[in-house]
Amino acid sequence: MALILSIETATNSCSIALSKDGVVLAAEESFVRNTHSALITVLIESVLANAGKVFHEIDAVAAGEGPGSYTGLRIGVATAKGLCYALEKPLIAISTLQAMSFGMQLAMNGFQLPDPMLPLLFCPMIDARRMEVYCAIYDSSGKEIQKPSAEIITENSFSGIMDQNILVFAGDGTLKCKPLLEHFPNVVFLDDFNASARYMATLAEERFSESRFEDLAYFEPFYLKDFVAGKPKVKGLR
Repeated sequence: MALILSIETATNSCSIALSKDGVVLAAEESFVRNTHSALITVLIESVLANAGKVFHEIDAVAAGEGPGSYTGLRIGVATAKGLCYALEKPLIAISTLQAMSFGMQLAMNGFQLPDPMLPLLFCPMIDARRMEVYCAIYDSSGKEIQKPSAEIITENSFSGIMDQNILVFAGDGTLKCKPLLEHFPNVVFLDDFNASARYMATLAEERFSESRFEDLAYFEPFYLKDFVAGKPKVKGLR
């Protein structure tokens, strides 16, 4: 039974949620690109105010650990660590992809399936730039079926899985692969679905009850791929 502040910044969405006992009390998010650093503390203060809570009432801070945007993850995790240090509260790490899979299950309520008799599997996707996506596969209980990886999606990427399961795709990475996969009969795409701190509440509550906390000094986001800096575009810099 905990009051947990959740922070998710792995994608273009900067999302904050406050939950009590796994139930979201208030949430705020922005989908404006490249504004995470400017908005994150504003959104946190707004969420607390909307829920009628103050900082010292928080029992823990949960951070989306990725994979996702290198810069976004650094901003979110650094903010979460700073709050934990200042408030002397524990840090909880939540897989962004696993949290998305929980949100996808909620979004499926009332959705008409191609074959209701087949098991449901969930494949959240995050844009990894170029032609790659970060993705993983989870079952209806949130169990990891296929571990997170950076993939270039082709028509054959999920052929074996799609034969015996309904495979649900969602996230900003689906824009790259939908034209390749949408014609398969056992495939469902959830449009306009994004990573959100709202979907972290259940997982964060479970980890809090199990005291599964991170070391503030050594915890790092799950980048999945090494960061490669681009060439500077300012004249005279190399």
